[in-house]
Amino acid sequence: MSTRIKDVVSPAVDLDELRRLEALYCSHGDTVHYMPEPKIFAGCDGSYLFDHDGTSFLDLQMWYSTVNFGYKNKRIVDALQRQIEELPQIASQYVHREKVELATMIAQDAEAKFGHKGRVHFNVGGAQALEDSLKLVRNYCGGKSLMFAFEGGYHGRTLGVSSITSSYRYRRRFGHFGERAQFIEFPYHFRGPKGMSKEEYGSHCVAKFKRLFETEFNSVWDPKANEAEYAAFYIEPIQGTGGYVIPPLNFFSELKKVLDQYGILMVADEVQMGIFRTGKLWAIEHFGVNPDVITFGKSITNGLNPLSGVWAREEMINPTIFPPGSTHSTFNANPLGTAVGLEVMKLCADGGYETTVPEKGAYFLDGLKELQKRWPEIGDVDGLGLALRCEITEADRYTPNKPLLDRMAQEGLKGDLVVGGKRMGLVLNIGGYYKNVITLAPSLDISYAEIDLALELLDQLLRRCVTR
Repeated sequence: MSTRIKDVVSPAVDLDELRRLEALYCSHGDTVHYMPEPKIFAGCDGSYLFDHDGTSFLDLQMWYSTVNFGYKNKRIVDALQRQIEELPQIASQYVHREKVELATMIAQDAEAKFGHKGRVHFNVGGAQALEDSLKLVRNYCGGKSLMFAFEGGYHGRTLGVSSITSSYRYRRRFGHFGERAQFIEFPYHFRGPKGMSKEEYGSHCVAKFKRLFETEFNSVWDPKANEAEYAAFYIEPIQGTGGYVIPPLNFFSELKKVLDQYGILMVADEVQMGIFRTGKLWAIEHFGVNPDVITFGKSITNGLNPLSGVWAREEMINPTIFPPGSTHSTFNANPLGTAVGLEVMKLCADGGYETTVPEKGAYFLDGLKELQKRWPEIGDVDGLGLALRCEITEADRYTPNKPLLDRMAQEGLKGDLVVGGKRMGLVLNIGGYYKNVITLAPSLDISYAEIDLALELLDQLLRRCVTR
């Protein structure tokens, strides 16, 4: 008997049937559930998700740092609704006000901060923005297709950018498509050489990188032609999927001196850490360097509509070098996305996040340090603004303990933790080189009471899951 569309989804949701249909008819290649039975949510608001039973789940990952300003943020939702009523659709060959104003805000802000006039190019997703940046870089650098990137770095899974993402598993089935990267050590201090301060380790990593240019036999530099074989260095100011690894403040300024000396561009991937996740519009601002290219996405629309983009210096992106049609997507500067992005930028300007995010982040980090004192299974905690990490280990405070974190994540999604007599759940994200790091990206509007709640729920999960 054939199944009609109206028979598939009924008012009374059968969760087991939904999972059965998902297993049969949805591609498994576009997601990872992290547990045998994927959790199904029915609602959201502020810092919370709600399941079909009405149980509240405090969300500490906010769609991988996409919903920076909370679920159903009224100001942003209202901007989307206004645009739906006024100009919801238009082909990108035409001009609409919201695109121009959003590009202008981003470009003028970058010029004031980094000292370079530039332009903004829009697309629909973070990986697509990175793909566009590769075109910009290759075009500007005479077609060079070799890039530097970091061990632990993540830039997406499309064919081009999977080649500059350090995980081989994203390339294994598909091979390379033009770009290739040489992966350089990132100053992951907790797992770095013993006896070095964080700053010393940062300088050590830069010195190892600089050695590649000492002679032509170190593989990247032709001293006779005074030219590097590599076009750009793709960085995340703070590693995202790699486990929210925060480098020392001296690292990127020292690295940029080497790149400038040998004519190599710096591309800052701000898709996950941009839009005030760290307390500044761009995370790279903390490190005192001027990038040549910035890519952004995710939270530019608070997750309400796909939009991403690239800011690049004028000499790389002006119409004489990067002419009309150099790259294109039907939805690249869609009016719904640009209208919401414009409202997000205005919200950032009005919201005081440069003050509140560092203050809340410091409070949350202090709470994590108190947890660390009580639990030897917490090997490392660190944070910059509201990008925080909590590394789960064996009781030796060092050996990665992925099974423990897996149990914690699964138990958090059961929704049976109890606080003040109320059943609750906790949404965690797993990251890190060994998949043993809780990467914490709460709403930037999280309250201090919600931070206290998060710490209580984490403590409950540890009490439930740690076996000694």
